[in-house]
Amino acid sequence: MTIVLIAVACYLAAAAALVASIVADRAGSRAWLLPVVPGIVLHGLDHVLDWRASGGADLHLFAALSLVTLGMALMTTAVGARGRMALLGVVVYPLAALALLGHGLRGDLAPMPLDWRLQLHAWLALLSYATLAIAALLAVMLWLQERALRRRDLHGWLRALPPLVELETLLFRSIKVGFVLLSATLLTGVLFVHDLLAQHLVHKTVLSALSWVVFGALLAGRWRYGWRGRTAVRWTLVAMGLLVLAFFGTKVALEVVLGVR
Repeated sequence: MTIVLIAVACYLAAAAALVASIVADRAGSRAWLLPVVPGIVLHGLDHVLDWRASGGADLHLFAALSLVTLGMALMTTAVGARGRMALLGVVVYPLAALALLGHGLRGDLAPMPLDWRLQLHAWLALLSYATLAIAALLAVMLWLQERALRRRDLHGWLRALPPLVELETLLFRSIKVGFVLLSATLLTGVLFVHDLLAQHLVHKTVLSALSWVVFGALLAGRWRYGWRGRTAVRWTLVAMGLLVLAFFGTKVALEVVLGVR
């Protein structure tokens, strides 16, 4: 639990440093990297130690949430260290801290008996959720920036963001990567997961497929009709909402409500 608490403190310190840099109009400051790097390392280490102690990967609800936010923190840090997207960390790092704390308080559950094929499917799913969650956050930031510019309501936080076109480009790059990962997730699910009814996976599969269709339609609309702005934001958030319901909604219903492990 000590590792968890130190990592949580590092994440919150990084978020606080980002807020301070925005308030002081020092958007280019990299002071937030100093606490967040050890936070990410400790976050990953906590899961590795848990897996070694239990003899396998725990992919139940709180562990999965923690792993997804770990992926989000990694991507945010990698992109933010090279440009002006560090502002994402104001949201992502506290989310990672909360998810890690929840995992730590929940304690270890028995690892899921997964062979390498199902493990590949599970890890692809977690990577796709993390990437598309970043895309959803970028969509929200795009909407807020566009609205502020339309109203000429220019706040200091706007200077911490890249130009509108660059932000939109980053959004669609994230969606493309996430779409490929989600496609691989669904493909490995079809190939490797058997007896969907017995494994309580019908709703998860249907909602994930619907999310894939919406993301695919958005990318097609972008290529064919040049969709952007509020249209892109709406489609992204709808698709991400379906994905959240598919994975975490199903896990909440099974593990929390019905008590199925």
